[in-house]
Amino acid sequence: MISGVSVRIAVTGCAAFVGLIALAQGVATRNAPPAPKTAPSGRPFLASFEDVAVRAGLTAPTLFGNSLTKRYIIEANGAGLAAIDYDNDGWLDLFVPNGSRLEGFGATVAPTSRLYRNTGKGSFTDVTVKAGAALAGWGSGACAGDFDNDGDDDLYVTYWGPNALLVNSGSGEFSEQAARRGVAGPAKEWSSGCTFLDYDRDGKLDLFVTSYQQFDPATTPPPGKSSNCEWKGMPVFCGPRGLPFGRATLYRQLPNGSFEDVSNAAGISKARDFYAFTAVAADFNGDGWTDIYIASDSTPSLLFRNQKNGTFREIGTETGVAFNEHGFEQGGMGIGVGDYNRDGRLDIVKTNFAGDHPNLYRNTGGGIFEDTVLSAGLGINPQFVGWGVALADLDNDGWQDILQVNGHVYPELKDGPGEFYRQTRVIYRNLGDGKFEDVSGLAGPAIGARHSSRGAAFGDFDNDGDIDVAVLNMGERPSLLLNTHRGSAHWIRIELEGVASNRSAIGAVVTIESAGGKQTQAVLSQSSFLSQNDRRLHFGLGTANKVDRIIVAWLTGVTETFPAHAANATVRLKEGSSGTRP
Repeated sequence: MISGVSVRIAVTGCAAFVGLIALAQGVATRNAPPAPKTAPSGRPFLASFEDVAVRAGLTAPTLFGNSLTKRYIIEANGAGLAAIDYDNDGWLDLFVPNGSRLEGFGATVAPTSRLYRNTGKGSFTDVTVKAGAALAGWGSGACAGDFDNDGDDDLYVTYWGPNALLVNSGSGEFSEQAARRGVAGPAKEWSSGCTFLDYDRDGKLDLFVTSYQQFDPATTPPPGKSSNCEWKGMPVFCGPRGLPFGRATLYRQLPNGSFEDVSNAAGISKARDFYAFTAVAADFNGDGWTDIYIASDSTPSLLFRNQKNGTFREIGTETGVAFNEHGFEQGGMGIGVGDYNRDGRLDIVKTNFAGDHPNLYRNTGGGIFEDTVLSAGLGINPQFVGWGVALADLDNDGWQDILQVNGHVYPELKDGPGEFYRQTRVIYRNLGDGKFEDVSGLAGPAIGARHSSRGAAFGDFDNDGDIDVAVLNMGERPSLLLNTHRGSAHWIRIELEGVASNRSAIGAVVTIESAGGKQTQAVLSQSSFLSQNDRRLHFGLGTANKVDRIIVAWLTGVTETFPAHAANATVRLKEGSSGTRP
């Protein structure tokens, strides 16, 4: 960064310090200027978003420390949320973690997480207590997967302190079993990201967990104590730089449904010295085995390549996803995975701290990436602190757009001038030629509304054929951005069920062929910022009224082709049911 970032470059495959500019701050930024805007395309953007959270019944606020000032970093990062169909009625429900206060709550009751059941009639019912989902404490991330292969989504939630594993009974209730199953984690660790995955392809979901740092308020300096406790000369909470690093943990599921920590044996523990946020598990090099990418804050981001023998090798630097296009560390937050240029390879968008651009890592083949953020037109808004994000086709034209939610971490900014604690959302429309344009002003009032947002969960909450977004806002109720798409473009939704693979089909890759083109998506557990998106895969089709065929690469290594299907429908595909294996 211009105002004090440690710069690293690749040296024989390793990251090495080449300089430390004076006046270091606690978080990576480089005061990047906005890139020039290109002329608007003039094309209409037919997706529009309205925040319907209040009338839908999503009214409980999230609380993370003091809303006016943040003394410690634990109060600032917030949490993700999860869009899951916990009761298997075909409607996406919403799980929202909550935070706490270091000084406690005295005689009042501490806030808890919330589970909202989708009624299918435009509203949600708070079923938190009835469902056994009332968890108190400093919540961070959430990820979902049917780890016991019983047909019901289970939920893992990370905390500062022991983590929670909510096991779904199938009758509308959860039971917390993290300690019993061996995945509670250390009592004093600040866990952040999590993702279910089947890294060894045995048909059972394993679990990967990141921790942001080893946080202890007793040993953390107060605001302004050192250069790691300042933001542009203003005293703020310390960190993450100068505070103890986090780590990553890989749990392998055993035949009895419990888990064992295999981080050392799998090579995960070899990676050191990072502040980890979101973790995404996907097959980035197309070899049929699940890799893991981690967005790291103020340290290099990490890519663990699956070696197909139960081990991983960290290769973020050599594959081009550890730093930005100039070799700088970044304050990485959220991750979106998709195929924005429709070449059949999984690309990555990553959000970063203010004074920097996001990353758009184009997969050039074999899991090697090139940061195309500037050539793609995404360098125009460096003022945002970006969090939740996705590559998602918002207007159903067949090209994946980008929606990013934003919010600063320092409420002391008082919303300006120049920098704002509460920030607008931003939408970049995919133009189909490798470039994007900012269409935020065309996308409805909910995009221009100011909040300090964190997690964002993407999915079709009203089952009307377009992507909606649930957003966690600091100190406020959530937002539910309902997509009131005005066009006539078609769509198709793919829902997978594994048989020999894990039942959730997490890790499978789907390609559809329609109107002479292809689109590719992967079934993910966690992505965005510490959040769980709808695992049903949504594809916009534009003017095409059908898909010609659907190709599914399952984690078993088997690829199946399913026949043509009419548009505007949900297609449920069960592993082994096609009868074809190209």
